Amino acid sequence: MRSLKFQPIVSTMLVTVNAVVFVLCHFTDELYEAGVLDVYSVLAQKEYGRILWSMFLHSGLSHLFNNMMILFFLGSMIEKEVGHVFYAAAYFLSGIGGNILSLLSRALQGDPTASLGASGAVFGLDGVLLAMVLFSGREMENVTPARVLLMIAYSLYSGFTGQNIDNVAHVGGLLTGFLAASAICLFRRLRGRRGD
Repeated sequence: MRSLKFQPIVSTMLVTVNAVVFVLCHFTDELYEAGVLDVYSVLAQKEYGRILWSMFLHSGLSHLFNNMMILFFLGSMIEKEVGHVFYAAAYFLSGIGGNILSLLSRALQGDPTASLGASGAVFGLDGVLLAMVLFSGREMENVTPARVLLMIAYSLYSGFTGQNIDNVAHVGGLLTGFLAASAICLFRRLRGRRGD
């Protein structure tokens, strides 16, 4: 039996919670009403929990499926490399960072629309992976900076050419994940050198 350290515990839990919430949303609209991310609810009514809760809401089955497929497979790989705690922290920081940037962008534009979904956090995993291949000093099988950049470029292109997609949240999540993972990678390398 493989050690729990190398099992995708957090990824599995995140996918499960997202799926359960999606099912529950079909029985009541209150979960959507309490969680979608919009400027008025968050900034005027101070419902800051929406910044986190909206990460667990999805507009349809394809939206959920696409996010959860990437979350599970990419997330499992990253979780195995960095550990459960750092992976969970990076995921939630990315989602929160993406949602905050999205809110600020809409506030500046006077945009009253709402958004939802785990995409900002999922894009954050792309940023984490890019930081890992650039700064961790460890080789990951079949993962190169060029491949990661190509994957990110394709994901961003798909978002910007699609409709009703919160691309600002995607970019915000990507940047947050990249910055958080870069800081951790550099810190670990510096600590490793001091221990030599």
